[in-house]
Amino acid sequence: MTQKYYVTMTDKFMSGWGMAQGKINKLVLICDSYAEACTVYENAENRGDMKYINIRSTAPYYDKNRYYTQFKDKEEYGSWYKEGFFQAN
Repeated sequence: MTQKYYVTMTDKFMSGWGMAQGKINKLVLICDSYAEACTVYENAENRGDMKYINIRSTAPYYDKNRYYTQFKDKEEYGSWYKEGFFQAN
């Protein structure tokens, strides 16, 4: 079994409404390597709607009463794993 990494962030746009009504929307992208996590981190940094971006080596836990947490991977959010995908032209 290989080490997983988790890139965590707060989605400012999605927080407070929809499924995250009254909560902070946390997005967690699961990565297969540290290098992959760095790519996801850089893509998150290049978006204006993400803040508090971190790379972790352990799965995060967020209180369900305060946070709406989504765990995603390459199959669901493939663009995030492509180097430079969200870079401004």
